[in-house]
Amino acid sequence: MIQLVEINTRYQNRVNSQLEHYINQNAPISAQLNEAMAYGALLGGKRIRPILVYIVGNMLGTKLTTLDPIACAIECIHAYSLIHDDLPAMDDDDLRRGKPTCHKKFNDATAILAGDALQTLAFDILSTANAGLSAQTQLTMINRLAKASGDNGMCAGQSLDLQAENKKIDLTALEKIHNAKTVLIIAAVELAALSKVDLPCEHRQLLHNFARAIGLAFQVQDDILDITGDTKTLGKPQGSDIQLNKSTYPALLGLAGAIEKSEYLYQEALHALTQLPYNTELLESFAQYVIKRDR
Repeated sequence: MIQLVEINTRYQNRVNSQLEHYINQNAPISAQLNEAMAYGALLGGKRIRPILVYIVGNMLGTKLTTLDPIACAIECIHAYSLIHDDLPAMDDDDLRRGKPTCHKKFNDATAILAGDALQTLAFDILSTANAGLSAQTQLTMINRLAKASGDNGMCAGQSLDLQAENKKIDLTALEKIHNAKTVLIIAAVELAALSKVDLPCEHRQLLHNFARAIGLAFQVQDDILDITGDTKTLGKPQGSDIQLNKSTYPALLGLAGAIEKSEYLYQEALHALTQLPYNTELLESFAQYVIKRDR
């Protein structure tokens, strides 16, 4: 686990440096817009998705310089989603990573535009010529990220999540919401896998299975931490899901049942990794981190 912490820090620093490069603050047309983009994207965070890009890509033998744009594109989409998610019309959060949310730091309109600009920046980055990838591979990646981000993925999950507020939903409906919301985690693994053009289909499927299980485990752990965590450690208001009257795994299964569900998904992820003929040690440690984290 110590090795994972060191590698996480290295990859966090790497993607942050790359994002600073891509979010032009030297001579932007609108200084406030780019400042808000940088604030939303560089405020901190675990960098789960770009770290997965680096770990999986490195495991498959892809150069870091080839993976950099992929990692940044994924994180731009994630950052935009958080900026919009925090807005008053959605989750109405004042804190993100222990600091004022983007619309609190600036204003609602600037936060909306910053999110919009980060979303388009993601596809700008991913469509720029990459010496380590063919144009066809880049096109496939763009298509995959677009599907994961919109009405076939993340946005659909957020829509279902909002619709479920103040309603009683069953476990099947909750899992549908979270499966959609975690598609970006799956996309991070799949885009990294696409960087190896000769990767066997069965290996792609096993990586998909791993990502799906660990993505859902991440959401379950988020639900658990909303009850067991504290605002200072979480960097956002503790109990916010309860205040919004959201259905969660602890609400439906009880806290013990939610912890059991997280453990089951963890074992499912590990099972997928055992069938891969690569050194999956870091991915195994990453899976453990997901269910052991406290924020």
